[in-house]
Amino acid sequence: METVVIGHRNPDMDSICSAVAYAELKRHLGMENIRAARAGALNERITFVLEKFASPQPDFLPDVTPRVRDAMVAMPVSTGADNPVHEALELMSSRRLRALPVVDREGKFRGLLSENKLLVTLFPPLGTTDSSRAVEASLANIARTFGGESLTGPLSDEEQRYDLVVAAMRFETFVERLDHHTPANTVLFIGDRENVQRAALQCGVRAIVVTGNTEVSAEVVAEAKRGGTSIIRSQWDTATTVFHARSAVVAGRVLEEGDLVFDGDLTLSQARKQAVLSPQFIYPVLDEAGCLEGVLSKSDFLKPPARQLILVDHNELSQAVPGASELPIVEILDHHRLGNSHTDKPILFINQPVGSTCTLVADLFQRHGLQPARPIAGLLMSGIIADTLNATSPTTTDLDRRLLAQLSEWAGILPADLATEIFSVGSPLLTLPPRDVIMADGKEYEERGVRFTVSQIEEITFTHFEERREQLIEALAAHVAAKGLYFAALLVTDVNKQNSYLLVAGAPEFINTITYPEAGPQTWFLEGIVSRKKQLLPYLAECLARAL
Repeated sequence: METVVIGHRNPDMDSICSAVAYAELKRHLGMENIRAARAGALNERITFVLEKFASPQPDFLPDVTPRVRDAMVAMPVSTGADNPVHEALELMSSRRLRALPVVDREGKFRGLLSENKLLVTLFPPLGTTDSSRAVEASLANIARTFGGESLTGPLSDEEQRYDLVVAAMRFETFVERLDHHTPANTVLFIGDRENVQRAALQCGVRAIVVTGNTEVSAEVVAEAKRGGTSIIRSQWDTATTVFHARSAVVAGRVLEEGDLVFDGDLTLSQARKQAVLSPQFIYPVLDEAGCLEGVLSKSDFLKPPARQLILVDHNELSQAVPGASELPIVEILDHHRLGNSHTDKPILFINQPVGSTCTLVADLFQRHGLQPARPIAGLLMSGIIADTLNATSPTTTDLDRRLLAQLSEWAGILPADLATEIFSVGSPLLTLPPRDVIMADGKEYEERGVRFTVSQIEEITFTHFEERREQLIEALAAHVAAKGLYFAALLVTDVNKQNSYLLVAGAPEFINTITYPEAGPQTWFLEGIVSRKKQLLPYLAECLARAL
């Protein structure tokens, strides 16, 4: 079972740094197969911090919905299209398989070899004499099925239709019946009756299989070589030898038609809907080139998921990576309002009113008596600084300040110096297109039956705000229309002056309830307001109550 530590869909500094640091803490505590991941793109500030502290970027997982590839059996047992059915049967028997994928020499899927198709091939209905006697195979494969020994040299690999004839009657009757078969297409099964062997050679049959491990005279072998007839010796009795010879047909000739196959990226829920109506036992999984990548059986749909999640910096599924609702969520570390859904089992849920999730992770390091290495300490500092505006936000607590000072000692850098570096990198207003600005740290909420988003960016000055304002409002309006939202808001914060501008697009009745000082169309100036979580969201909730 893989454990993934991941933040919300539009990751900010706190969600990325807390995910990396918490995964490291869990490794120190003995958890195996755990990794940090991200659900969205990194901005310049986050990239700067990761590079500064020599931390690799978390793996990009934009969707964790369980897929066919997660449940399939990779590198499955298969047989070649040119291999005799005899070998496929041995595979199916030894592995207790009810069907077997068949591939060509390049590994491309050709079809399924099923129990039903094999039964029809090896045991045709009574009364169908021609089909029960005939086999489309090569002499080499016929001999392979029963471990036959060629007494007349190499056997042909060329496939053709052969009639399998048993000489089980009187000599005169046999000679008479032999006239009803085409000699070049006849494989005769016989014991040590040399007179019948010689009669068959005179007729020019294609091959003679001598059963019971009996000896064949040198004269008969010499005559066979002169006439172009192959003589094969079987150690088994006639009934056993003939039965196995029927399985000499290659797998590629007895395939089912219309097989249901899956792409590895198909979601398990979609595959389940298709499989429930199918009589197949297994479902080949093919890659883009049509090569066999794995197989999925109906029992695989019952497997527990191969992945579980630890959510950091959020607890609402509307903000979580797509597919999170289909995986076990085993832990949550957060500092926002509660909005989580139910879980099937009790989980570790730490939710404290602090300024940053990184504060919670740093606190857990201390509780376990561990000191994070300098790179992890630096990441935790960065998350706290970004979320608390270097401990100036009203969300900042004494715990944030205390742990920030401690992390500063471990990382060997002053908070003020690191804050200056972080907020000097990559102004969103200057470096991002409007759509990315409103999505960079956007969170979706649902309240009173409506959905809305609130985003926030931090700037070190409002110098470039006015020139981008109209574009940002247009981007908010497009976002509302595309997502079917009640409204979308963007908080643009000056980290130095501790003020913000609020932009809102959406339902007019909601916009009319906003009472902050107006600074232009759909724009308000929020003096002293810098916290989305503690200051803005409660106010927007009040406006929502008045509008609805």
